[in-house]
Amino acid sequence: MEDEKGRDEDIEYIHTHKWPSEEIIALYKAGSWWKDSYETEGIPPLLIGSFGFVIAYSKSEKRAVGMGRLVSDGVSDGYIQDLVVFHDRRGSGIGKGMVEELVKFGKEKGLVWIGLIAEEGSKGFYERVGFKEFKGTPMLYEQ
Repeated sequence: MEDEKGRDEDIEYIHTHKWPSEEIIALYKAGSWWKDSYETEGIPPLLIGSFGFVIAYSKSEKRAVGMGRLVSDGVSDGYIQDLVVFHDRRGSGIGKGMVEELVKFGKEKGLVWIGLIAEEGSKGFYERVGFKEFKGTPMLYEQ
């Protein structure tokens, strides 16, 4: 069932800086971003240090089925990262809902620029939710 915004009524979007580490790790694993060498103790500081963090919580499953975060200076710029939805829940609008929540939060806090680096194969998704290709060149510091 969908609400007036076209969102799944089973999903609640929760802005938080605290969540059970095991659920966050499961989502990082679903995105193939978790390495066994990572320390579980790093999850609480990651949540606290995020400018914005949103959980897509399934009321029927009583667990997080998606997450995303907004990293920012809190003044002008922000970056969406770590946006992931469990594979079996993709295509249901959860990712779109989380992006909308993060962008709304950033704008309410005064951010004027919100960007991201799209994973391979996800460009179409981000274009559908309002992002367009940036003319800059993403770069990575190599140690």
